[in-house]
Amino acid sequence: MAPMLTPPDPVLPAGYTLRPMEWSDLPVVHALETRLFPEDAWPLHFFEDELNEARPREDGGTRDYRVIEASCEAAGAVDAEGSAGIVGYCGLMCVPPLADVQTIAVVPEAEGRGLGTAMLQWMVAEAARRGARDVLLEVRADNPRAQQLYVRHGFEHIHTRAGYYPGGYGLPPVDALIMRRRLLPEG
Repeated sequence: MAPMLTPPDPVLPAGYTLRPMEWSDLPVVHALETRLFPEDAWPLHFFEDELNEARPREDGGTRDYRVIEASCEAAGAVDAEGSAGIVGYCGLMCVPPLADVQTIAVVPEAEGRGLGTAMLQWMVAEAARRGARDVLLEVRADNPRAQQLYVRHGFEHIHTRAGYYPGGYGLPPVDALIMRRRLLPEG
């Protein structure tokens, strides 16, 4: 069997913590979801359903969700109030040989600090630990910043789902780009 191409563990900037998402985080995560993705936000029950599957793989779990929490000092650099709290979240589904990035988001006020990179690195590493050969994700065709992040981390565009995302506000639907990162070399 070919060696696994294991990604590095994520490195977060000072003042930020990546931790498992808890049920008590759902109100904040859902509020961020509706703020960040107004046209196609997940309903609260999607997050509840996903957390129901967020167990260790040894217990049959197929999902893992994380949040990035800012300390008061880090949050002070993000907003005027300087209140600590959740500034990002992500979720992974893994049913080997495939893993799928279910969601990833960072509040705009915290962008540019490497938080999206840290969450993506964690998901790819977790997919490898869970035995995935490939990690898939979909991204809006009108989100070049996210596409650039994924390309920098070894993802390639493999398919397009035409009109997958609702356009919102009278605009036409938006294509979804399906991207893949191989964790095992071809052969």
